[in-house]
Amino acid sequence: MKRNGLKTWIIAMAMLTMMICPALPGWSAEIKIGAILAETGPVSFLGGPETRSLQMLAEQINERGGINGDQIKLIIKDSGGSPEKAISFARQLIEEEQVFAIIGPSTSGETLKIKKMCDDAKMILISCASAELIVNPVAPYVFKTAPSDSFAAHQIFRTMNTMGITRIAILTGNTGFGNAGKMQMTDIAPEYGIEIVASEVYDKAANDLSALVAKIKAQPEIQAVINWSVVPAQSIIAKNIRQAGWDVPIFQSHGFANAKYIEAAGAAAEGIIFPASRLIVAESLPEGPQKDFLLKFKNDYESRYGEDVSTFGGHTYDALMILTKAITAAGLDREKVRTAIENLQGYYGTAGEFNFSANDHNGLGIDAFAMLIVKDGRFVLLQQ
Repeated sequence: MKRNGLKTWIIAMAMLTMMICPALPGWSAEIKIGAILAETGPVSFLGGPETRSLQMLAEQINERGGINGDQIKLIIKDSGGSPEKAISFARQLIEEEQVFAIIGPSTSGETLKIKKMCDDAKMILISCASAELIVNPVAPYVFKTAPSDSFAAHQIFRTMNTMGITRIAILTGNTGFGNAGKMQMTDIAPEYGIEIVASEVYDKAANDLSALVAKIKAQPEIQAVINWSVVPAQSIIAKNIRQAGWDVPIFQSHGFANAKYIEAAGAAAEGIIFPASRLIVAESLPEGPQKDFLLKFKNDYESRYGEDVSTFGGHTYDALMILTKAITAAGLDREKVRTAIENLQGYYGTAGEFNFSANDHNGLGIDAFAMLIVKDGRFVLLQQ
């Protein structure tokens, strides 16, 4: 009996210890945060930097003591840019892993496939993609950190107005990002007196688009081309245009904001104009807090990974920082955290100043985009 009594007492003490340990000094619980990012595959120029930036920031936060003393545990799923995989991974993260929130996916097509699932499950989703459809119409639990594609279209057309361009061709990749961009350009161009003379879609896996380039080049009086894509084929378009001896101005979407796209296009990238956040030209900004913040992130990333920073890595950085601020303020109550994000004002991230509201789950304005140009193989601010 004594032996049984001792055994019972040991079990009771063990259970009591488990109950009170979270309150003891030095104890650290975990906050499970899921991520669905295209670390590999055709859009790895997006998802790779996003994964690395997210891991870097999570480590930095944990080294500082975590969030309210709790350590972040990342559960990252590599979707390869596949909407089908994104659906499966979202279900795993919600039902099996029971994460507190999900960051990503990398692309608009993936995000739009899981938007309703996450909202129905009351799972906070902070997307890294840009399609305005992600947040319009608003879904209570769905946010995004990339500036909206409509802002990019407006900035491109404003620049065309200053250059006297009125007749253009648009080329888009056959992805969710490309489809959403085509819709925005078609809707917005008339506001600026710009006529879309030709509109073509190309396959994301294409490796030669010279025939498509020849087709649009044959159209009369095209003054510029907009190439709206996030896949490697966008660099092939630039090459094929220049190989055809066509000296037309080339505009890209904000999906061009990774130096690896310049490398892929080679000399054909010279002179390409596109909208992007100021992160990738941080050195050229005026002195002040904005420049200091962007340079710190840029230097942290580049010294750690040995590659140029991209705006895409900034999207996961912003997502985790926003989530961290909300959890710090509201604790580990998902509904309160959702409300805290929705009411977050004046937070300056890599993409610009975030001011969320019940009607705006992106929180960024058109000024999140500056117009850049490729000059001597580097991104620089466009002087207009």
